[in-house]
Amino acid sequence: MARGSGFKIATIFGIPIYLHSSWFLVFALITYSLATGFGSANQSWSPAQQWAVGLLASLLFFGSVLFHEMSHSVVAMHYRIPVRSITLFVFGGVAGIAQEPKRAWHEFQIAVAGPLSSGALAGGFYLLQRASPEGSAAFEIGSWLWPTNAILAVFNLIPGFPLDGGRIFRSIMWGATGSYMRATRIAARSGEAFGLLMMAAGIASAVFGTRAGLGMGAFEGLWTAFIGWFLLSMARQSRAQAQTQGALEGLTAADVMTADAPTVPRDISLEEYSREVTRSRSRIHVVVADGQLTGLMSIALLKSVPEAEWAGTSVQAVMLPRERVHWVGPEETALSVMERMRQEGLPQMAVVANDHVVGLVTLESVAQAMQIRADLQRRGR
Repeated sequence: MARGSGFKIATIFGIPIYLHSSWFLVFALITYSLATGFGSANQSWSPAQQWAVGLLASLLFFGSVLFHEMSHSVVAMHYRIPVRSITLFVFGGVAGIAQEPKRAWHEFQIAVAGPLSSGALAGGFYLLQRASPEGSAAFEIGSWLWPTNAILAVFNLIPGFPLDGGRIFRSIMWGATGSYMRATRIAARSGEAFGLLMMAAGIASAVFGTRAGLGMGAFEGLWTAFIGWFLLSMARQSRAQAQTQGALEGLTAADVMTADAPTVPRDISLEEYSREVTRSRSRIHVVVADGQLTGLMSIALLKSVPEAEWAGTSVQAVMLPRERVHWVGPEETALSVMERMRQEGLPQMAVVANDHVVGLVTLESVAQAMQIRADLQRRGR
């Protein structure tokens, strides 16, 4: 969930807040469960009161999750790290922080802000419970939300990446080893181990029930296993990303670009361009005039025009103009180029030096550069 997705409901501190489609299901389930539970514990409550308190408690729960993610985001923005969005979904919430912190201490503060905020909310709801008459709506809400936020805080402190505890653990390893990549690999391995452990415990509980001695029923066991699988998947994804970053470390755009980037003049017709596509076997072409970048042309843009109009339409009329073309300098790091391509959803970026196109960075050219580097490292062992 790198980008905000779903239904936008608000903007807080310049951060758009979204509800993922899965949120509505879990919100309905939690509201129903709370209304039923509150009704069983308070027989004198009317159905309307049960549902009203259940709805309010459910909203406060997701408000607590939002507060947790906002805490991460506010600290990140303090260190001038952009936050694209916050999305609430079936597992809680996620803050779309645009880039990784530059220092271990910064990451530690960003990561620890979430569990601390949940712990503070747990304390506040505990005080609400103690200050409210037993059987009142405030008492019931406080009784449910203070342990829920406490569990949220403790669970997120598990040292398994990408949980908050895993990021705290990575920041400590980063400070100890001095290597962000190595720290990420260690934290991701920890996340995989905890994910497998949760899956095993959940499956054992679902199959054997209380006989497993785990204190969970079948439903709780399956849910625990599902969360463990999610954590395992995210940890493996993080480790793969760290390996990619490690393979690109020290390389520049010039090292990973295709030097003989296919080019076409801007004044040829789309019919001529279609023949050039067949000849060059390239899906993307840099449009140039006197060797200078003027735009970008692709098969997708070609297909946007009816074939009957190709002969009378020039490339210049259809191409992506220069001001909308994303480009980088040859000295820019390969890691930053890949980060920009990921954030903006780009399949390629032009490499420009002295206003002349010198190459094209594509996902394929990056993969080839990584493969060559890996081969050289194996041979050097």
